[in-house]
Amino acid sequence: MPDHAHSSDPAVQAQLDRLAMLSPGRDILGLDRITELCARLGNPQDKLPPVLHVAGTNGKGSTCAFLRAAIEAAGLTAHVYSSPHLVRFNERIRLSGSLIDDALLAALLGEVLDVAEGLEASFFEVTTAAAFLAFARTPADACIVEVGLGGRLDATNIIAHPAVCGIASLGIDHEAFLLAPEDNVPTAPLDRIAFEKAGIAKAGAPLVTQAYPSSVRAEVAKQAAKAGAMVIDRGDAWDATTDDSDVHYRDARGTLRLPLPAMTGSHQADNAALAVAMLRHQAMLAIPESALAEAMTRAHWPARLPRLDAGPLAAMLPPGAALWLDGGHNPDAGAALAKALAGRPSLHVICGLLANKDATGFLRPFADKIASFQAVPIPGHEHHDPLDLCRRVQSELAIADVQPCDNVVAALSFVRGHRGPADGLICGSLYLAGEVLRANGQSPD
Repeated sequence: MPDHAHSSDPAVQAQLDRLAMLSPGRDILGLDRITELCARLGNPQDKLPPVLHVAGTNGKGSTCAFLRAAIEAAGLTAHVYSSPHLVRFNERIRLSGSLIDDALLAALLGEVLDVAEGLEASFFEVTTAAAFLAFARTPADACIVEVGLGGRLDATNIIAHPAVCGIASLGIDHEAFLLAPEDNVPTAPLDRIAFEKAGIAKAGAPLVTQAYPSSVRAEVAKQAAKAGAMVIDRGDAWDATTDDSDVHYRDARGTLRLPLPAMTGSHQADNAALAVAMLRHQAMLAIPESALAEAMTRAHWPARLPRLDAGPLAAMLPPGAALWLDGGHNPDAGAALAKALAGRPSLHVICGLLANKDATGFLRPFADKIASFQAVPIPGHEHHDPLDLCRRVQSELAIADVQPCDNVVAALSFVRGHRGPADGLICGSLYLAGEVLRANGQSPD
């Protein structure tokens, strides 16, 4: 089924099955189909509350979580559209603070599919249109929209007048979609990624960015100028540093001293700072400094290195050992994991990666923290073969202690029975992370 979508609700599942039969079954970039589909629905994307639009290779989901936390800490309400989901499809659409309920989700998917005849709209295009319908019909003070793939040709990019746009960390991912040659676009891989992500820039809307290499920064500025957007870039218009206890943020309006994020990993301070910069450089929402501070500790985002709650999987490690979960899957995500694991003891790693991912590129940054490596498949998706992945880890990363396993449960059983005491880390794919949360009895709320 496209995008591994399923539901325990029969009405929702019926619409997801219908969508699976009607859609091409793959991601197709372009704005023609989503534009026509939304036109048939009365252009709900033009009736949304102030939109905060976020692109990026890594960190965009966490940035959206910080945005939501700050908006809600200010006493306001926010819709959120994000992808992929981990356990339930409903996670993709949050209405004024709560996940969309099954009855409304089924009705909206049905309404969109009823008018989609002949368009060959993709799974993501249909679900994006359904989200826009829900957001247009439900009151809220703000609307946070995470880009699905790329930016320039992503279905979310039909939003014409966002309050502010943001670009999180940039890196190489989804090469098959974003690095295909085209005329009049950059050929250097990271510059091409910047070209695609900066495609969300809109006239009159601030475009807030992280710090990038000079050629990337120039490409973002070029695309923003074409769109008529003002670039608010890190290192010039704003910046942030961290110490052991605080995030120190500064821009033209002044400085802020904020608590460190509760979310694990030093990279989360960068994502939080981007959210702060976005909120301080838009004019449609009044967010006091106190709300920005509160957002640091109240924001959470599943599968971004949390410790798993007590549950069937967590209980499989020896007493006292923690089991961590991360959905990162590209070299930049591996580098972020390395920073988060710095100063910690080595751990037992259970990893599953989609076939189109750079496996050793992801693992290499934290290879020195891998006490043992267990490779697993990702059910329902094309993935690196566990035996081949173990062989590559041995030969390319010089990790001797490897073991292919049939699934996460088998891997945890093997670790408990054959490895020494240490924490465990399950990583490599958000789809795998979703299976882990489901098996451990956790569902994002």
